[in-house]
Amino acid sequence: MEKNIAVSQRETYNPSQFTEFLWWLSTAEKEILVDSVVDRNRYRIIGMTVLATWAFATFTWTYFFNTIVDSVILASVLGLFMGFIILTIDRALIKGITKFNKQKFAPLLFRGILAITIGTFMAQPAVLYMFDKEIKLQTSLDNEKKKMLKQEELVTLYKAPKDALIKENAAIKSELAAKSEIVNKARENFLAETDGSGGSGKVGIKDIAIAKRNEYQKLDGEYQALLKENQPKLDSNDAALKEIDNKIKTEEANFVLYLNNGFLTRVEALTNLLKNNPALQFRYYLIVFILMLIELMPVIAKTILPSGSYDEKVMLREEMEIDIANSNIRKEQQL
Repeated sequence: MEKNIAVSQRETYNPSQFTEFLWWLSTAEKEILVDSVVDRNRYRIIGMTVLATWAFATFTWTYFFNTIVDSVILASVLGLFMGFIILTIDRALIKGITKFNKQKFAPLLFRGILAITIGTFMAQPAVLYMFDKEIKLQTSLDNEKKKMLKQEELVTLYKAPKDALIKENAAIKSELAAKSEIVNKARENFLAETDGSGGSGKVGIKDIAIAKRNEYQKLDGEYQALLKENQPKLDSNDAALKEIDNKIKTEEANFVLYLNNGFLTRVEALTNLLKNNPALQFRYYLIVFILMLIELMPVIAKTILPSGSYDEKVMLREEMEIDIANSNIRKEQQL
C-alpha cells in the first residue's frame, strides 16, 4: 500500500522519535500531521507542555506519597502511577479542544475547573517542598502546642476524681491533726503536773497527775484507733492518686507517639506559618498561582495557539471515514 502523502510533501519528511513522542503527548495523528508543515511545530509545543506537566505531577505525587509511606521505591511507583493518571486526564482535555469548539464557553469552563482543581492539589506538595525548613520548624512548635493542649485536657478530664480524693484526704488529715493536737495538749498537761510546772504545782505522781495521765492515755488511745481506722483510706486514696498520675503520664507518652511530620501535619503547619507571617502570604499565593499554571499549560497552549490545516484535515478525514463506513454498510446490506 502506498502512503497517502500530499504532493507538496512527497520529498519525504521523517520526524524523529522524540518528535513523534511529543505528537503522541499532544494527541495529534502522525499520519495527518506529517503533511501539515506549520502545525508540526505547534503540536511539538503542546507536547512539551504536556511533558512538563507530566514530570511535575510525577514529582509532586512522589513527594506526597513519600510523606505517607516509608519506602522510597513504593512512593516512586505510586508517584509514577498518579503522574500517568494526570497525563491521561491532560491528553483527554486537550484532545477535546479543537478549532470548532474553542469558542464554546461550557466545554472550556469545565476543562478549566478540572485543570484548576488538579493544579491546586498538585501545587500543595510542591509548596511544602519549597518551604521544607520553615515548615519543619513550625511543625515542631505546633507539636509542642498539641502536647500542652493534651496535658490540659487530661488534667481537666481527671480533675474531678483527683479533687474528690484530695478533699477526702485533707478531711481525714485535718481530723487526725485536730485529734493529735488534743493528745499533745493532754500530754503536756500531764508532764507539767508531774514536774510541778503547772496544775497543782506539786512534783510527782499525785492524784491529779494520775487523772491527767489517764486522760492523756485515753485520748492517745482514741487517736491511735482513729489513725488505724483512717490510715487504709489514706493509703488507698494515695494509691488512687498515683494511679491517675500514671494514667496521665501514659496517655501523654502515647499521644507523643502519634505526633508526626506527615502531609496533613505539614499542611497545618504551613497554614499556621502563613497566619503568623503576613510577608510570606503574598509569595505563597504567587507560587501557588505559578504552579497551577504548570497544570493549566496544556489547556492554555491548546486554546491560545492558532489552528492550522491539521484540524481541517482531521475533520475532513473523519467525515470521509464516516462516509466510507456508511457506504460499506449499505453494500453489505445489499449483498
